[in-house]
Amino acid sequence: MNTATTLEANFDGLVGPTHNYAGLSFGNVASQNNLGSESSPRAAALQGLAKMKAMHDLGLMQGVLPPQQRPDLAALRRLGFAGSDAEVLGEAARTQPRLLGAVSSASSMWVANAATVSPSADTRDGRVHFTPANLVNKFHRSIEVPTTARALQAIFPEGEHFAHHAALPAVDDFGDEGAANHTRLCAEYGEPGLELFVYGKDAGAPEHGPQRYPARHTLQASQAVARLHGLAPQACVFLQQNPAVIDQGVFHNDVIAVGNRNVLFFHEQAFVQDPRPALAAAWQTASPLHCIEVPSAAVSVEDAVSSYLFNSQLVTLPAGGHALILPQECRDNPAVWAYLQGLLDSDGPIEQFKVFNLTESMRNGGGPACLRLRVVLTPAQQAALNSAALLDETLYARLKAWVERHYRERLHVQDLADPQLHQECCSALDELTGILKLGAIYPFQQV
Repeated sequence: MNTATTLEANFDGLVGPTHNYAGLSFGNVASQNNLGSESSPRAAALQGLAKMKAMHDLGLMQGVLPPQQRPDLAALRRLGFAGSDAEVLGEAARTQPRLLGAVSSASSMWVANAATVSPSADTRDGRVHFTPANLVNKFHRSIEVPTTARALQAIFPEGEHFAHHAALPAVDDFGDEGAANHTRLCAEYGEPGLELFVYGKDAGAPEHGPQRYPARHTLQASQAVARLHGLAPQACVFLQQNPAVIDQGVFHNDVIAVGNRNVLFFHEQAFVQDPRPALAAAWQTASPLHCIEVPSAAVSVEDAVSSYLFNSQLVTLPAGGHALILPQECRDNPAVWAYLQGLLDSDGPIEQFKVFNLTESMRNGGGPACLRLRVVLTPAQQAALNSAALLDETLYARLKAWVERHYRERLHVQDLADPQLHQECCSALDELTGILKLGAIYPFQQV
């Protein structure tokens, strides 16, 4: 394998036309705090695209994952609502407004939850493996799974290079939140790596989990994904997330830790136990593993959650060295920004920062890392994927114009009952599948 040209691509989720603040995610402080606020779907999508374009301009491979069809009228009909589309929406709005918010959520933008991905260097059969997350802890996210699976298969076709698995059983014992609780560490992307699975609770011992907010991801889910992907036991480390920080709003591990290549950047309170001994015991390469622990005295858990310091992307630049892709909120937080300035002066592996305005996503509890799914690809795998989903200057311009043509400037939760919004969404997505060459991945295209 030519490891010099094996790379990690970032596939970001396009924000959907129904982006709104319905406050659906219990345990996600930002989501709950902004319940009922006016949103801007157009600004949200353009902010996400701007980040994608900036990553492309840095020389990184950048891909695009599509949003979901929303509102999900089929889900409402499965729950007993009947009549025309307008009647279904109207009845849901009158009698079950929270449910209407759930089936209208644009949360699929946070594709860190779309799936867990293991690169071919780690897997028994030498293919890239995908397991879509069941997201069973939240109804509004659990209904994403079928379309997510079809989208991933349309971009990474099953066969010689890519393997796709069904989502785990949709029960709490196998609660799976995808790559938001999974980090791969390695010396080089093309070499065998160490896959770090982080879980919120052991389903066999739930008394050791959080007390205020739910632990969404289980040890049993992580173990099942490792088996499905054909990972060697010695190449996996399973760590429990600190229940105390889950109860402070750290609903996924990527809100309190982030890793890339041979760097793990994490908060002092991220895990039940210090992760360094387990990682050091499993680390099988001469290249040093850099564990950067941020002390609570420098950055409190509260500041980490409000700024999303650890929900940054940690990337390797083409010229070498690591960079943190940060939300603007990190610059606005004095304690976090002071720590970051000291980090730059420390002569460590993180050499620069890039700061982005992702306000619309952040207000719903998703930062730069939430918006991307990482996929390590060899040259042959890069050639085998659906290249129409890879961002370049032309696609960026097309998608920007597409957003400006189809997305509303302002949206209130009351607008979710508007039948015209559903039509606007379907029209936009029908055009998008042509742009990205995805085929008929949406239910409305299959009737």
